Amino acid sequence: MCPEKGAPERQRRACGLKDLGGSGPVSAKERLAGRGHAATKRHGTRTALYLRVSTADQKPDLQYDGLRGYAERAGLDVVRDYCDVAVSGRREGRPQLNALMTAARNHEIDCVLVWKFDRFARSTRHLLTALEEFNHLGIRFVSVQDQVDTDSPMGRAMFTIIGAMAELESSLISERVIAGMRAAEARGKHLGRPAIPERIVTEIEALATSTTLSIRQIQSKIAGRASRGIVGEITKRARSTPQPACE
Repeated sequence: MCPEKGAPERQRRACGLKDLGGSGPVSAKERLAGRGHAATKRHGTRTALYLRVSTADQKPDLQYDGLRGYAERAGLDVVRDYCDVAVSGRREGRPQLNALMTAARNHEIDCVLVWKFDRFARSTRHLLTALEEFNHLGIRFVSVQDQVDTDSPMGRAMFTIIGAMAELESSLISERVIAGMRAAEARGKHLGRPAIPERIVTEIEALATSTTLSIRQIQSKIAGRASRGIVGEITKRARSTPQPACE
């Protein structure tokens, strides 16, 4: 019941906000759980569900029930679901995930709903790339169990944190690779592709300076014992070097 006329202004204002909401203000926790959206349902919010199970013996029923329950509470219109079965999360070739991304790029959906991050993304980098693309396309992304909704301030903050973690992961990988290369060099190991034997280099130089054969033809003459890039590099160097004049 609203306070009578003459009551403090802040009381009347609070009452008005409660009346507009229908059942009082909705907390952040209720918003993440999918409650409190139905009163302000965004009509036409086409939602796609993405599910994945690692083996054929596993059933996606838990994910289906959880996602459809969330969609119903949040007032989302599920237009299609995509489910990859017996596919590892680290594999790139996931047909249903590829189909989902195609639908997103064609603007056929407005929201993507997943059970957990690890059901959707192969890695932190993959997750960040997908979220960046969804953000560019104006598509909302919700991970139910992780309680992340990119339509909320907390979800946008998580997007920033995920980006920072992906950058950290990339930096750590680079540092490990560089450290490994330095350790190998310290033990006298040759890094990179193996050196071309001197006799093959001499043969290529002779063909380059004494004939007008193309790089492809020179590579064929040496029976493919060096890559086309190496043949081209040696040929270019040999033909650009002034040859001694014949007496």
